[in-house]
Amino acid sequence: MTVSTTLRARLRELPLAAIAACLLSFAAFWMAQRAANVTMLDLSVYRAEGETVLAGGDLYAMRATSANLPTTYPPFAALLFTPLTLLGVPEMRTLATAGNLLLLLALVHLSLRLVGRDRPGTALWAAAVLVWCEPVWTTLRYGQINLLIAVAVLWDLTRRENNRWAGVGIGLATAVKLTPGLFVVLLVAVGVVRARAGGFRSGWNPWLRQAATATGTFVAVTVASAVVLPYDSRRFWTHMIFETSRVGRKEETANQSLNGVLARLLHTTDPGVWWLIAAVVVGVAGLTVAVRAALRGDRPVAVVACATTALLVSPISWSHHWVWCVPALVLLATRVRPVWTAATALVFASFALWWVPHAPAPVRLELHQNGWQMLLSGLYTLVGLALLYASGSGALGTAREDRPAGGAVADTEAPPVSAQGVPAQDVPAQDVPAQDVPAQGAAARGVTAQAVAKE
Repeated sequence: MTVSTTLRARLRELPLAAIAACLLSFAAFWMAQRAANVTMLDLSVYRAEGETVLAGGDLYAMRATSANLPTTYPPFAALLFTPLTLLGVPEMRTLATAGNLLLLLALVHLSLRLVGRDRPGTALWAAAVLVWCEPVWTTLRYGQINLLIAVAVLWDLTRRENNRWAGVGIGLATAVKLTPGLFVVLLVAVGVVRARAGGFRSGWNPWLRQAATATGTFVAVTVASAVVLPYDSRRFWTHMIFETSRVGRKEETANQSLNGVLARLLHTTDPGVWWLIAAVVVGVAGLTVAVRAALRGDRPVAVVACATTALLVSPISWSHHWVWCVPALVLLATRVRPVWTAATALVFASFALWWVPHAPAPVRLELHQNGWQMLLSGLYTLVGLALLYASGSGALGTAREDRPAGGAVADTEAPPVSAQGVPAQDVPAQDVPAQDVPAQGAAARGVTAQAVAKE
């Protein structure tokens, strides 16, 4: 069956009500953005980066828009932005809005595939609602690339384990924006644990192969960028990468990382060692949660925990970086009571962090917040910490038994691990006597004899 035939078949399966609801919601969203007179400042900066590259200018001396914004991404990103120079500003904004709405649909689809619930129409219904979350609204308001980054990462993590391209998305995403590199750390950690547990027969496993592909992709495009832009590449990797102040002020309300919360809590522009301690503790704890989830075959929890950890420990995580709330909410909807999913969705849809006094530089209203204001301006960080706690404590449980047979879980979840830490497929068959396996239970649940023995 050809790809076009498969696509037509899937389109015919989509409920008309879901299509109509999604189109109406997206149209209302688009009109609301236009009514709000969104400026798409970051998109204008991307275009200016492309123009600077084509003109042979100094990429990291460039300033763009009325906000005097600098370049903050690696040189590879600027090379990707050069096609924007071919468009007029109105056309560029229209294309960016339409593209981001399609990327939201892709992100919802991949999130549903990650949890094994990718049914016809579900992604359309979910996207119609999730488009109104503050991180999504703000991403489109600024013309940001957060949805593209998240889609690239999730595309990798929902591939079959033997897919030769798995890892390319994470590598490219990391070359554009460094924070997705934490997923490479996750892949390496899980791969090493599995290799050590499985002995020489599983020394080179899909996790390590995907990590190697991601690393190779990152190195290849970064080196290629250095060949094309040697001066800018040298400046970024030796100097600009350490200048977090170029990105913005740490204490700004929009900064929903641990660094931002601590800056507002301590009434300082630089939490210094306190942030470093918090980032190390949360980083280690979050990665541990993600690795343990992956080893027990719960990839959805592993992915959400890793993304949440990256957002928390990054020096600056603007509210629009939290588009990872989309897969997080999809995960919660399949694991916890509806009231908890609704409460979490309300946090991201309420725009509560903007209810507190805030102002652009040089005014620093965020340094004078009271207790309630600090709580509202740190909601994303608190939700992130709660997600990590729930993931590590088992409060999210495991995948429900009512997943559709033959769904994405069979393609995406890591194999179960035995009590000795060895992947189930690596356990010799003779170690699990057939007579010890409850035949009816194994057949009803669709699991292997090794997995039943483990339980």
